[in-house]
Amino acid sequence: MRDILDALLEAWRSGATVGLGTVVRTFKSAPRDPGAAMLVTPDGTTAGSVSGGCVEGAVYELASAAIAGAPPVLERYGISDDDAFAVGLSCGGILDVFVEPVSRATFPELEALADDVRAGRPVAVATVIEHVDPARVGRRLVVRPDRVEGTLGSPDADRRVGEDAQALLSQGATTTLHYGPEGERLGEGMRVFVSSLAPRPRLIVFGAIDFASALARLGGFLGYRVTVCDARPVFVTEARFPGVDELVVRWPHEYLAEEIEAGRVDDRTVVCVLTHDPKFDVPALRVALRGPRLAYLGAMGSRRTHEDRVRRLLQAGLDAEEIARIASPIGLDLGARTPEETAVSIMAQVIQLRRGGTGAQLSDESGPIHRGSDAAEDPVPLVSPGA
Repeated sequence: MRDILDALLEAWRSGATVGLGTVVRTFKSAPRDPGAAMLVTPDGTTAGSVSGGCVEGAVYELASAAIAGAPPVLERYGISDDDAFAVGLSCGGILDVFVEPVSRATFPELEALADDVRAGRPVAVATVIEHVDPARVGRRLVVRPDRVEGTLGSPDADRRVGEDAQALLSQGATTTLHYGPEGERLGEGMRVFVSSLAPRPRLIVFGAIDFASALARLGGFLGYRVTVCDARPVFVTEARFPGVDELVVRWPHEYLAEEIEAGRVDDRTVVCVLTHDPKFDVPALRVALRGPRLAYLGAMGSRRTHEDRVRRLLQAGLDAEEIARIASPIGLDLGARTPEETAVSIMAQVIQLRRGGTGAQLSDESGPIHRGSDAAEDPVPLVSPGA
């Protein structure tokens, strides 16, 4: 929802009803992850995407029907031997898409939710996408770490789903949960999609060099909140780093220690040490390795530079197992030369580790292209609400 939130809020403020399609579950090589969304306004304008083009036309028709008064609907798109699905995905994947009308009446909490997202406060939306009682489909909870608003039509369901959604929000996880009609955890009859709108993950770049400028731009493009930090003020300027979320003139290890102490570094944080100068990178790496586990810790430099760095880190009291967590030389072997190419190799390695890829040529491998918890599953039968 994050990428279409501005357009959604603009229509909501105008009093319009829009049609919103959201990917709620994927199987095999589906092109978009759960949470990807497509918006259709009353004048036919669209924003966002649920499949990169494969099923947008079909979702557009359902969203237009929702604007005209049709109830929410859960639809499956994909390929099967008996042509059971509505629209074929050329990638061979399967998508479950929930399409609903959104307006001030159906989603009164939207503006407050948007305020949370813009302020970087964690918030999630738990929506009933399937229920034995069609009247409950489309009901939602807005979930924050300390409270839950809205109702799913049952106090027990509100309590249990709210608790589970808060746990997912703490992890930044988006998924579909299964319950009994009144929220029974071991039952069947209700499916709830929880979309976690946690703050953007952080990319902290130490060393305000040309490679850092390219990496900062690419990190922002990939959805990270980017900080560039260097102790040398002459290099840390907006002219050299336009559009970066935060520029910091500090010794890297001091800044990182304070961010860790303040709880602003977590297991989604990416840290790249690009100074390849021991007086900067060894103290910063020592703090990073002794702090919370990071999503990625990389350090720039040649193999000879890294050998010297390892020796210094051992002298600073770290052990070989800790030091092995550093990706150095940084990035994947793409043959990169320029700052921009090097930035691609670094972020490609970040994506590889995050998604569990191998880094191999896809043309040389077999099996699913996309990895995920549902990648190898057969989809459960989809029963339309009210069937």
